[in-house]
Amino acid sequence: MTAKNKLGLFDFTMIVVSLVIGMGIFRTPANVAAASPTPVIFFIAWFAGGLVALCGALTYAEIGSRLPVMGGYYKVFSYAYHPSIAFGINCIILVSNAASGAAVALVGSEYITSVIIPSAKDADYIQTVHISIALAAIVIFYGINMLGLRLSAKTQTVLTVIKIGLVLLLITPLFFTSGNAASSSSLITSSIDPGFMEYIKAFGIGLVAVSFTYGGYQQTINFGSEVDRPNKNIPRGIFMGIFIIITLYLTINYAYVHVIGFEELKTSKNIAAIMASKIFGVDAERILSMLLFLSVLAYINVLLLSNPRVMVAMSEDKILPAAFQKRNSRGALTLALTVFAGLAAVIVFWAKEFDTLLSFTIFLDCFGMVLSAGSIFIIRKRTKHLDGTGIFSMKLYPLLPIIFIAAYSFVAISLLINETKLSLIGLGVLAGFIGLYFIVKAVKPAAPTNS
Repeated sequence: MTAKNKLGLFDFTMIVVSLVIGMGIFRTPANVAAASPTPVIFFIAWFAGGLVALCGALTYAEIGSRLPVMGGYYKVFSYAYHPSIAFGINCIILVSNAASGAAVALVGSEYITSVIIPSAKDADYIQTVHISIALAAIVIFYGINMLGLRLSAKTQTVLTVIKIGLVLLLITPLFFTSGNAASSSSLITSSIDPGFMEYIKAFGIGLVAVSFTYGGYQQTINFGSEVDRPNKNIPRGIFMGIFIIITLYLTINYAYVHVIGFEELKTSKNIAAIMASKIFGVDAERILSMLLFLSVLAYINVLLLSNPRVMVAMSEDKILPAAFQKRNSRGALTLALTVFAGLAAVIVFWAKEFDTLLSFTIFLDCFGMVLSAGSIFIIRKRTKHLDGTGIFSMKLYPLLPIIFIAAYSFVAISLLINETKLSLIGLGVLAGFIGLYFIVKAVKPAAPTNS
């Protein structure tokens, strides 16, 4: 791939931002608020999530710098552990990402449906519209990605700029209103005074939604060999992207509490539209809903950009058929892209409950996060010969990856305690995929030998 066709620093940074800022920030603050007994716990959860994301970003920056290959999120597990672990983890991550895309598409369809058919009352009809819009979004961006990496990346840049502009728009009410008096006072005081363990439990539950909202940046190492000057631009792009995200998230959550009120936020869903209507009126709510739908499109597009490249890496290791490496005349990964888009479309039909998908997705992601971040200890030793050659090396090693691993272990344990059934299903899915790897290996015919 020539330098002309590779991703530059700006495009790569926009991909980082878009991988993280999906629809989560327009929905999950309500989940975090509902889990938090006080506004202090609410903001601590978001601040802690930002610090964890920064630790993870720097860890993945070094991993990507030391192992700059396409489909890096698969290669990391295969290189550091065993192909069976790589296969099992990446299969559940593909399922998790497809489920995440489906859930986000459905949430986005809720926003746009209120604009298209505001007077609709029939629940079954509304659900049909939601599914149709979500499927249409997947199909449209499947087509765009079939036209090649450059077009899909440029489309991603435009949609991401719109998304960032939307977040900034939601912050503007801070300058136009004195806020909700009740919420302002509740930032300091609260009538609820749970015990210490209840605080820890609430923090853990809240961190699940926060982790979902901050997650996604780890997939950027899938683009390793497709980034111009990867040793420099991968760590720069990840660091710049996460810094932008942390700043936006902390500010917009303050705006939510300031304008909507902490108690009302707990029971709200379309919080971005509520923000707009409180300040600018009903017309602004409709406009904002349209912009939110564009944010959904950006998230779906970036999932279609990233995940097929994991399938290619698995194919290169002969775990998946060689057909997954097939590209069309524009360089699009035809079979891999089709399979992932199809998986997301299928999940749309049963992804009816966002909160359930949220817990399931994060529990699956925890395995990938912990093991992939832990691989830095192995990769550092095996690539010691690269030290001093200009690659990125994080400061405060090994503290940063340890903090990251501990945080996601805490989230997984919290989910296992509070969502035991979903967590056990997740463990079963992981075990099933690892078992499938050995079954495929056992039945695969041996390569012919020369006599």
